[in-house]
Amino acid sequence: MIKDLLQETESRMLKTVEALETDLKSVRTGRASPALVERVLVEYYGTPTPLNQLAVISAPEPNLLVVRPYDPSSLSNIEKAIMQADLGLNPGNDGRIIRIPIPRLTEERRREMVKRVGRRVEEAKVALRNIRRDTLQELRDYEGESLISEDELARGQEQLQELTDRYIEEVDEVGARKEQDIMEI
Repeated sequence: MIKDLLQETESRMLKTVEALETDLKSVRTGRASPALVERVLVEYYGTPTPLNQLAVISAPEPNLLVVRPYDPSSLSNIEKAIMQADLGLNPGNDGRIIRIPIPRLTEERRREMVKRVGRRVEEAKVALRNIRRDTLQELRDYEGESLISEDELARGQEQLQELTDRYIEEVDEVGARKEQDIMEI
């Protein structure tokens, strides 16, 4: 019973780490990456649609992204969505494709990005702690219903804390790697 609960908890914690990694892909570093714009929502026939479903996104050069829409009529909507996404990018189109030059990051902008990463890492840690809190409550409920003993509760709490510590460390490592990418010139 405790083992199943801890496996479910680990699965939820892993999803939190994966969500953080996905989220951090959209934070700019000094080089072009299709992940930077692929989650930008574009108004397409009245429906907000992720850009990666509307176009092929490539990075032919370290400081340039190229977006080739499947439907040429969506070109202006894509361009507008990229400008409104608050990524600090200025796309230009030639009627068939959109070119997005990736400007070099200033020191000030890099520090701002590092702060943004720090906030997202902290949000992930809070999510992990909330998962721990929910699981801990379930363990206490099991003990209150006499499904597990006091010793089993203590062991479960210990295992839960080890699991939480491990995933918080993993979140810190993901954040540190991203910060290093941002500060790299």
